[in-house]
Amino acid sequence: MLGAILFANVALGQEIVAHRGASEDAPENTLAAFRLAWEQGADAIEGDFRLTADGQVVCLHDETTKRVTGDQVNWKVSEVTLSQLRTLDVGRWKGEAFIGETIPTLAEVLTIIPPGKKLFLEIKGGPELVAPIRQVLLSSAIDRNQIVIIAFDQATVAEVRTLLPEIKVYWLVSYKQDKATGQWVPTVEEVFETLARIKPHGLDTEGNPAVVNQSFVERLRREGYEFHVWTIDDGQRARMFRDLGVDSITTNRPAFLLKELQQDKAE
Repeated sequence: MLGAILFANVALGQEIVAHRGASEDAPENTLAAFRLAWEQGADAIEGDFRLTADGQVVCLHDETTKRVTGDQVNWKVSEVTLSQLRTLDVGRWKGEAFIGETIPTLAEVLTIIPPGKKLFLEIKGGPELVAPIRQVLLSSAIDRNQIVIIAFDQATVAEVRTLLPEIKVYWLVSYKQDKATGQWVPTVEEVFETLARIKPHGLDTEGNPAVVNQSFVERLRREGYEFHVWTIDDGQRARMFRDLGVDSITTNRPAFLLKELQQDKAE
């Protein structure tokens, strides 16, 4: 029984964040995936949020519905209403057990977060989403300490600091290698320059060992930032970041990663 897959991960020292829910086993960014993440022992869920044409905050990674409807419907989320999106089945592509899953709203996701658990709320878009998200949070009974906002867009991070000062916000960053020079960009200096300018509470970084090494992490800590990584589905890689003192690991496989880390602790 899936509900029996529970792990006491308090002793691990880092939070396990379920990327789009338990997305290896269930359709991403659905209530089914989020509920399964809790069953698998995750400390937090990560979900992607966008605005509909009628100003509703909904949970979907892509700009369009094409992929999660199994290529059946290709609507741009920003051009359709919530009621239109509600007609779509976004679970069938993952298997018959998930037929009928729909795109949830932020308000609905907030209602299934257990006490003591968290939502890593990724803003897909720009600063224009911050005010609508704030309104949803104000209408919810959720403890503000259960919400973390993450975003790649630097202006969005700054807007969160302004409109939602009571909520932690982390800057998301990924890296690309220059084919000519072999250098990873943004460079370490560019990362820290951005952090100093936009002032997030932490960095939620792609788990790239070529960049994120001991000296990188030591500098993060010296300068007062939290240290989070994504998306790690391999036990060895997870242990490496654990040993670097990571605050959270985002994964598509929360049950697997918890088991890997706990077995290693027990040895």
